[in-house]
Amino acid sequence: MVAINRALVPLLSLLLLAVPVPASAAPGSGPLLHYRLTETTSGTVAVDSSGHGRHGTVAGAAGWTGAQGLTFDGTSTFVSAPANLMAGLDAITVSFDVKVDPAQATPYFLYGFGNTSGANGNGYLFATGDHLRTAITTGNWSGEQNTQRSTRLARGVWKHLTYTQADGVGVLYEDGAEIGRNTAVTVTPGAIGGGSTSANHLGRSLYAADKLLRGAMRDFRVYDRALEPAEVAELARPFNEELVAGALTLGDTTGLTADLALPATNALGATVAWTSGDPSVISDRGVITRPAPGAPPGRAVLTAVIGAGPVSRTARFRVSVKPLPRDRAAVAEATAAITLHDLDAVRGDLTLPQAGLYGTTISWRSSDPRVITPSGEVHRGRHTARVRLTATVTRGEARARRTFTATVLPRPRPEPFAGYLFSYFTGEGTADGEQVHFALSRGDDPLHWDELNGGAPVLTSTLGEKGLRDPFIIRSPEGDKFYQIATDLRIYGNGDWDAAQRHGSRSIMVWESVDLVHWTDQRLVQVSPETAGNTWAPEAYYDTTLGAYVVFWASKLYAPGDPQHTGDSYNRMMFATTRDFHTFSEPRVWKDPGYSVIDSTVIKDGDTYYRFTKDERNPGSSNPCSKFIIAERSATLLDTEWDFIAECIGSGALARGEGPLVFKSNTERKWYLFVDEFGGRGYVPFETTDLASGVWTVSPDYALPSRPRHGTVLPVTAAEHAALRAAYSPGS
Repeated sequence: MVAINRALVPLLSLLLLAVPVPASAAPGSGPLLHYRLTETTSGTVAVDSSGHGRHGTVAGAAGWTGAQGLTFDGTSTFVSAPANLMAGLDAITVSFDVKVDPAQATPYFLYGFGNTSGANGNGYLFATGDHLRTAITTGNWSGEQNTQRSTRLARGVWKHLTYTQADGVGVLYEDGAEIGRNTAVTVTPGAIGGGSTSANHLGRSLYAADKLLRGAMRDFRVYDRALEPAEVAELARPFNEELVAGALTLGDTTGLTADLALPATNALGATVAWTSGDPSVISDRGVITRPAPGAPPGRAVLTAVIGAGPVSRTARFRVSVKPLPRDRAAVAEATAAITLHDLDAVRGDLTLPQAGLYGTTISWRSSDPRVITPSGEVHRGRHTARVRLTATVTRGEARARRTFTATVLPRPRPEPFAGYLFSYFTGEGTADGEQVHFALSRGDDPLHWDELNGGAPVLTSTLGEKGLRDPFIIRSPEGDKFYQIATDLRIYGNGDWDAAQRHGSRSIMVWESVDLVHWTDQRLVQVSPETAGNTWAPEAYYDTTLGAYVVFWASKLYAPGDPQHTGDSYNRMMFATTRDFHTFSEPRVWKDPGYSVIDSTVIKDGDTYYRFTKDERNPGSSNPCSKFIIAERSATLLDTEWDFIAECIGSGALARGEGPLVFKSNTERKWYLFVDEFGGRGYVPFETTDLASGVWTVSPDYALPSRPRHGTVLPVTAAEHAALRAAYSPGS
């Protein structure tokens, strides 16, 4: 131990007081502005609790809610802080709680401190949730220096965001944890406007055309220094403790017979990590293994670690898994579970399952194999036929039978085509743009169209992501049934294309019709594997050699060991087969050139298939045809190596192109290729008299519907044309 002369203590104390204290730890260095936004239920003043008197003014509809902060309505609400808020600042911290409404339109600012110049920003510090980032600039968007995370801020749940900047380093935090860092920030807050800032807003952009915030905000703080990571974590602690305390339930976990869907977040958005105490009973992902018949139930404990930033808690759930049934019970359950579709009006081949629940085997017998074979092929004649289909279900020595009656309708008489139906969506810029719209050709003219239903959607989605893009209609080979499929995707009010390809829908939307006017309720059918991040632009073609529809779409595929889809990937074309758009084969890769491709469409002429696909790469000197259309051909639809015909289709006439649709003229040997100039005019029609040439020219005279995007043109009969006109445009 070192002895200290007590006479020197007062001197040492004075010397210690003389040592400079770092700015980040300076005593009394609280916020220079603090809007709690929770202390009132009325008024137009955002009270500054920092003691500096920098009260804000609330404009528009002020939705004061007390503890849940200030609600912003997305059309009128914003808060204006005093001018010159950042004058003289070399460092800054901005911290707040925010809940972005799922219907938030883009682009938008969470906050923006700076100036405007007409319709544009003119130096500002701002944050947005799409993609989650904070940026600073002394000019406009072109000079922004970003500190960011590539994914979107979660919507519909409270999040705590903090941005710190000092000494050229910007750090972005979410819920107290660092998520982004930029070590090359050259603009200081005080440099914006030379210290003069007249537009310091919460919930409002500095670009006049941008959207206002729709959501809620509370505990908004600004500091004149960069908080240390420990301070940021401590600032977020009350918020994180609130999140972690949110409800987490699994429902009834006794006697499980199916896998559990283990939530990745609790009711308030805190992350949940799962661990099984016995993976032989239930895995960390909720996959169960049922014990053998006669064995006792499987029992395990699932442990959930619920976390937000550095705060966490543990919850445990007891699980019991029911043993597999014995043979007789298994057969009885499997027999009852058999489902056959549309037996009251059979218009095409049936899917007769060969395997059932619990490893049972199903064999079929038909009372009239000339009409319906034991494998489900249907041969329609001149008259209605009723056929009994008997399933025999077996496992071990146990067996059971079940009989179904199918009504097979007569084969329709072919009718010539006399017009066209156009099914499409109109874009993500409006609330109803990502729904199905119809237009009808003027007579047999494929280049001049009338919008049906007054331009309003004909079909709207109530399932999945509640958006419909890329609708595609296919006529059955018999001619009297139609299937319409579409992408389950909504970008309006979202704008997060990255999230849509990492965590988007793996399903397609399906409708059926026998007249193109009346459609069944929509259904959502999963076709993509668990490794897929999206299922885009599904189309179908009937392959007579298979006796089935080939359905194809684009998906990004991620590694099996990357369930959160955090890695790099690219879109490739996938396919599966189906007879009824209920049951699909396992998906397989159809086109994979090693880079991203989407939006394939197919047409057949003679014995040759022609495929048109969008090259999805970013433009560059090594790939000058990216963002345009590739043409290929093959003698076999499911071939994975097609012969090249042409690329760059659309280049020169379009700024870029996607969503090709192709169809043959009803009246002459001519084909039309509509290419969607996304971000521009929408569809532009091209034509050719030789599919094999790869040469397409813009049609000289056309009048398409307003803003048509990726869809289908379907040739229709005179009766179908008249029925559509009468249903959607009566009296026209």
